[in-house]
Formats: sequence, structure tokens, C-alpha cells
Amino acid sequence: MQTEQLDYPLPEDLIAQKPADRRPQSRLLVLERRGGGLADRAFADLADYLKAGDCLVLNDTRVLPAKFFACKETGAVVEGLFLEQTNQQAWKALLKNARRIRPGDWLTLLDRKGQKWGRLCAAEKLDQGQWLLMPQQAQPALTILQQVGLAPLPPYIRRPRTSESPEEDLSRYQTIYACRDGAVAAPTAGLHFDRPLLETLCNRGIRIAYLTLHVGIGTFRPIQTDTLEKHIMHSERYQISPQAAETINAAAAEGGRIVAVGTTSVRTLETVAEGRKVKAADGQTNLFIQPGYKFQIVDAMVTNFHLPRSTLLALVAAFAGLDQILNAYRHAIEKKYRFYSYGDAMLIF
Repeated sequence: MQTEQLDYPLPEDLIAQKPADRRPQSRLLVLERRGGGLADRAFADLADYLKAGDCLVLNDTRVLPAKFFACKETGAVVEGLFLEQTNQQAWKALLKNARRIRPGDWLTLLDRKGQKWGRLCAAEKLDQGQWLLMPQQAQPALTILQQVGLAPLPPYIRRPRTSESPEEDLSRYQTIYACRDGAVAAPTAGLHFDRPLLETLCNRGIRIAYLTLHVGIGTFRPIQTDTLEKHIMHSERYQISPQAAETINAAAAEGGRIVAVGTTSVRTLETVAEGRKVKAADGQTNLFIQPGYKFQIVDAMVTNFHLPRSTLLALVAAFAGLDQILNAYRHAIEKKYRFYSYGDAMLIF
């Protein structure tokens, strides 16, 4: 399949810069795969489309405050994105504006108010803009990031370096059920849920299961190849517990639908699926779902609107058909839905 087939025009003013005032106030575009019917609803109406016995599968990864700023010895400021901590306490991180940094240079971290806070040594330059950084003080990375880190918002959400309210993004670019540290991007379909909505779903007999997929930096990267077949999919860590697998398998065995919340949940479920069952597992997945893929376990999905030429758009096109997805996106643009991470949602079933 040609990558250009995943292209579509989007007015810039439809790229959401802030979340809805309340999580379930987002809009919900409902797409019925059989027949391609569309309905404009509110996200709070999700319960109207689910039945007792269905199983909603949520990704409980917690987004790290992974974005940071530091100044070089010259005073120039660089932007960084923490990726992971090595066994030697070094950070693996992406650095922007780092052309003149040399191994051995020191960077001074800046806290959320722009004040100096601790130092990092640029120990080694790696591939694709990544560096190994060694903190001057031997502390867990999360301890430091809790003091200096910001929400790792995608580049299309614009914030000044010293935002007046960084705490708002740290709170809202996170699902309410996030509990396992490790992501550098949010599983954004889950951002629309609040506690009352989850309670409503439970009270209606809808099962809820949690899995973990730590969303990596690859989620920001567009497909650069001319065809999807040439694209090399990034790998991400996942975990699905025996309890979650049991809940999902029971629902499937009793005729309930498996409703994945977000493309991360879809990829994890399909990675561990063996027909209409899933297995408990802990590992890495580089599963690239694209048109032509045969889904095993996922019957419906909740998802946001995705970037052109992205692996996420390829996934939803595989699930609902490319023509139906592009038609739904045209409808969403006409109706002024808000797009991308802080935007509105779709239910596809």
C-alpha cells in the first residue's frame, strides 16, 4: 500500500491545543463498520453503545514527565526528552539544538520555573539524535524528572518554555487510571474517561480489564517510506497479567465484545491473541497493523483522530477500511471535531 494513501488535508485550527474542560465533554464520532453509518455524539454517551458482558480494555501506563530543558555552558538552551535509564544510571535521551554539544560537555538542568537545578554530563552521542547523559548526582531518573520534567506533549501542541501552568498538562496528559511508569507519550484515547463514567460502565455490567503498553518515541514519527511494507515498526514494552487475560477470555467466551481503548491496547491484544483468547505475557511488540491485517480478538475500538501518514492511521484503516476512515475524517473536519492528542474521539464497531 502506498503511504500517500494515508494522507488527508487538515485545517490547522482543528488541532486541539488544550483538552476539553472536563474529560467526557469531548465529542464522539461513532462509525459502524457494517454500512459505514456515522453518528455525532458526546463521549459521555459511550455507555449507550456498550452492552452488559462486553469488556473494555484500558492501557494503564503512566506518562513520565519526560520533557526537560537544560542550558549549555554558553547559556544556550537545549530541549531534551528522557527515554529510559540504563543500568549504569545514565539517561538515554533525545536532544534538540544539540549540534555543538561534544562528549564531555556539561548541561545544567532547568526546573519548571526556569531556575538552574543540577547538572548532566553529555557522555556519549548515539544514533538518531539520542545521547547518553550522566547525572552529576546519582539519583533515580524519576526523582529528578519530578523536579524538572514537563509533560512530553507532541510537537503540534505548542507551549512556551516557561508555561504558567505546567501542572495542568502534567495532570491532563495522563489517564485517571495510569499507574505504571514508563511512557513518553499518552495513550490518548483513555484521556476522555473520568471516574463517574467508568463507574457507570461497571454498573451496566461491562467488564473492565487493564493492560500496559509503554508508549515510546516512535508514536510521534510519521511513516517515511513510500510504501507501508518498507516501514520498520518501533518496538514497545507491554504486559498483560493473568487476571486481565482471564477477564478478557471470559468475556469473549460468553459472547461479549472486546472493546480496545486506544491503538496501544489494540496492538497489545493482537500481539498476545491466539484466536479468540489472549495469553498473559510480558515482552516487546513491534506489531505493525495495516490494511489487510486479520483481527483476532478486537471487536471494537475507541480511538482519537490520527496524523496523516502515521502507523496509527494505518491501524484504524485496517480495522474499518481506508475509504470509510477517510470519509469519517472528512465528516469530522466538516463538523469541526478537534484532532489529535487533546482532541475528540471515535468509536468504531
